[in-house]
Amino acid sequence: MSELSFEQMLEDSLKTIRNGEVVEGTVIDVKEDEIILNIGYKSDGILTKSEYSNTPVDLTTCVSVGDTMEVKVLKVNDGEGQVLLTYKRLAAERGSKRLKEAFENEEVLTAKVTQVLDGGLSVVVDESRVFIPASLVSDTYERNLGKYEGQEISFIITEFNPRRGRIIGNRKQLVMAEKAELQRALFERIQVGDVVDGVIKNVTDFGAFVDLGGADGLLHISEMSWGRVENPKKVFKVGQEITVLIKDINDTKIALSLKFEDQNPWLDAAVKYAPGNIVEGRVARMTDFGAFVELEPGVDALLHVSQISREHVEKPADILSIGQEIEAKVVDFNEEDRKISLSMKALQAQQNELARDYDEDVADVDIDAVAAEEEE
Repeated sequence: MSELSFEQMLEDSLKTIRNGEVVEGTVIDVKEDEIILNIGYKSDGILTKSEYSNTPVDLTTCVSVGDTMEVKVLKVNDGEGQVLLTYKRLAAERGSKRLKEAFENEEVLTAKVTQVLDGGLSVVVDESRVFIPASLVSDTYERNLGKYEGQEISFIITEFNPRRGRIIGNRKQLVMAEKAELQRALFERIQVGDVVDGVIKNVTDFGAFVDLGGADGLLHISEMSWGRVENPKKVFKVGQEITVLIKDINDTKIALSLKFEDQNPWLDAAVKYAPGNIVEGRVARMTDFGAFVELEPGVDALLHVSQISREHVEKPADILSIGQEIEAKVVDFNEEDRKISLSMKALQAQQNELARDYDEDVADVDIDAVAAEEEE
């Protein structure tokens, strides 16, 4: 038997490979755009940047000399005696299998958004692309999908058809489920009369919606203050933190209030606005029969047209103006109906009477006697 040459022995010791075969290799050199692997074949394998990933990368940051990795043979001989390899296609195949399993098991996946498209978001799972339509990104319309670029998001696969290139992700379903759980937990925790913290989510002409961490509550304009609020948008801003009182819960609707009972201005109104007291206030609004005067936020009093002056007044606007500060006398206080009546006319009469008494007292003084005492 003839002896084999060294070359024949070496060649026989090397394995044979075929196109499409998965092999393991060791990195013997790495450049920015190319990786050289020893795959146990007579020729080394070449893995280019374009066959490593669909995402542009610097290969020197991905692998190091001595690393081992599994790759797939694209072509045993590229015409120059080199073996062309692919990593991304093998990863995509495995990624496709992974996505199929996730689809069948309704598994929640997490991946980074690699591209923002006109109609939705694109994410990559093990080199397999998943498309999330804009309508399935959230439970509400997303005007700016760009905010998701580069962000890691969670989703489930709701359609898996790789032959037609349709692998569809759904984030909306997870968002809705999470909100439902937060809502359930919130309604188990709160009850009417509780004081809770929230964040202003939206402000309208009739009120403000407050995010309570699971559900939104409505702070109606009539509940924003013990006083009068003309325009909620001038009082509150979106994103503002606020402490509110839960006034009512009706199914999933929550009514809120800022009228805390310990701040109720009517608690000591009977003392401050007892009949006979002289008070100051601001003309808030007027009608043909009188003017309503704000004594403090939440406490208004009626100044009837007949009580504005001792002279005849046709209508309040002939004498008064909105925002004018006035002084008047309390002539009636009804705590049960929360009604207070004022009179400038009575105050004027009282002041005239005091002035008259003063003049009479002065007239009774003996001026000569006072002068004599001063000389002494």
